[in-house]
Amino acid sequence: MHMHGTSERPPVLLGLNTFGDVGLGPDGAPKPEAQVIREVVEEGVLADQVGLHSFDVGEHHRRDFAVSAPEVVLSAIAAKTEHVRLGSAVTVLSSDDPVRVFQRFATLDAVSSGRAEVILGRGSFIESFPLFGFDLEDYETLFEEKLELFDRVRSQKPVHWQGRHRGPISGLTAYPHVEEGLLPVWVGVGGTPQSVVRAAHYGYPVSFAIIGGEPARFAPYVELYKRSLEKFGKPYTMLATHSPGHVADTDEQAREELFPHWLAMRNRLGEERGWGPGSRTEFNAQASRPGALYVGSPETVARKIADTHRALGTERFDLKYSNGTLPHGAMMKSIELYGTKVAPLVADMLA
Repeated sequence: MHMHGTSERPPVLLGLNTFGDVGLGPDGAPKPEAQVIREVVEEGVLADQVGLHSFDVGEHHRRDFAVSAPEVVLSAIAAKTEHVRLGSAVTVLSSDDPVRVFQRFATLDAVSSGRAEVILGRGSFIESFPLFGFDLEDYETLFEEKLELFDRVRSQKPVHWQGRHRGPISGLTAYPHVEEGLLPVWVGVGGTPQSVVRAAHYGYPVSFAIIGGEPARFAPYVELYKRSLEKFGKPYTMLATHSPGHVADTDEQAREELFPHWLAMRNRLGEERGWGPGSRTEFNAQASRPGALYVGSPETVARKIADTHRALGTERFDLKYSNGTLPHGAMMKSIELYGTKVAPLVADMLA
């Protein structure tokens, strides 16, 4: 089944994101990474069964996230699914080789019969830089240079390229080729104007990571992206947003299930990044109608997704359903409700 074409689609496509967050076992100790990875495969299979558009897995190189090779996990999911699109969220291009990134996703595209896509980003964590021998001083230039090389490799034509951070390529082509058209590529953006303009320069769609504040504040970036596409003579395809959240039968249940895991993760990252401690007040503000936390009953979450679409005009919403040590069972229930209840409600609200 080849998925690169566009058929009749709802106003907002609904997808899922996970980083393979390492949860706790019955004894309160962190689960083995191997178990977490197998659970991610189960979650991806369920996403397909409940009719969701896409399932994206992030790349990290730290103890609290189990997935460092998203394409391998996605290939396992591909073998057990039929329709769901499979992508990364994100692939840290800065500390990888653009030729290998293309080859791995072209291989995933073959295995999945045309369901692969890659979301490229600089990553919000920096562990991959020392791990793979890159200098953080080169944070900006690494991404710019590697994105340029990736774009040339993606064309599936002979590459002539020279840069600062790796050896030149003279007239070589990367294989395997994608079966139909070109590999679908997104750029993940945290909210800098330069990143928006850079994505538009290549004509790549953007996925905005909205993890705090009101989604509506990203409206100027949407406008900047559309103006930049016009300037570069590139066609508009689509835009997405990505935000954390959790769905349960009722608002109260969803909030109570998520809060302790949200707080633990918020405080762990806060310690690393010099933020003050999180609180129930902060959580409630983010979980309220304009906030960036999509938590609640199917109707509450659907309403927030519809609000975001109206505010930004984005055509896809990706829920980061894994939140720190939130248990696998709660995540499976969240995925089920998201596909079977939230998706039809969003379609009705925007009809």
